[in-house]
Amino acid sequence: MKLRWDLVLLPAMLISLALLGTSQFIFLTGSLHRDLGMGRLAHTLSLDNYTQLASDSYYLATLRLSIVVSAIATALTLLLAFPVAYIIARMRSRWGMALLAAVVVSSFVSIVVKVLGLILIFSANGPFNKLLLAMGVIDAPVSLIGTLTGVVLGLMHYSLGFAVLLFYSVVITVPRSLEEAAQGMGASRAGVFRQVILPMCLPGLVGGALVIFNVSMGGFTSTALIGAGKVLTIPVVIERTMLLENNYGTAAALAALLLITVLVINLASVAVVSRIRRGLIL
Repeated sequence: MKLRWDLVLLPAMLISLALLGTSQFIFLTGSLHRDLGMGRLAHTLSLDNYTQLASDSYYLATLRLSIVVSAIATALTLLLAFPVAYIIARMRSRWGMALLAAVVVSSFVSIVVKVLGLILIFSANGPFNKLLLAMGVIDAPVSLIGTLTGVVLGLMHYSLGFAVLLFYSVVITVPRSLEEAAQGMGASRAGVFRQVILPMCLPGLVGGALVIFNVSMGGFTSTALIGAGKVLTIPVVIERTMLLENNYGTAAALAALLLITVLVINLASVAVVSRIRRGLIL
């Protein structure tokens, strides 16, 4: 008897959609109620919270910072993860599977453990500063805690293993014979990458980059711990607005703003890539 996987997966899908939809409905509804202070919300519906966000340069600057930091972390992760994934996918020895297994294991490590490890490595007495001091590159210890560079490194460290796995699944779908055929026709390695690998992997690369960007936009632990309260992205501001100011309506509006921004960027990116692919095919 043929197993109906769609029926097997249906309960898990319904539960996931219910949990996701309920949480989104709660904060979207809460964003339409004006804050009265001390955690109280007005009973009438209004757009006062969104008006406040649109008119306050502090929130707009926070949103812009979140987009910039996430875009930089995504670009650097893409540049590091894709070559690693390509090399592992094209390795003929068993070392390829061993390296892939190591990447999988590293992905299981908690984000808190990863971030604390980065803090120890880049602390004033950490191995990073000791190495630079021994090499004479710097005269005094430098700290990445509380800096944009540190936050970007934290976001990259969190998503790098996942990105390698994601891009590995993309590269493995490209037949090795296509590369060999292109090389047989006289194409260089750079030409093979530009004319064969990149066009065929482009949808997967864009999809993976968007996933990394979405995760970075919502990343809280890396930004909160490494940023040390100095790098205020949207998730950090949401946490402060809820716990320190007790303005739940404003926090809900910020969450809605984050959701809408991510959706718009994703849809725009997919539309641009679709146009590019149609141009390549034509």
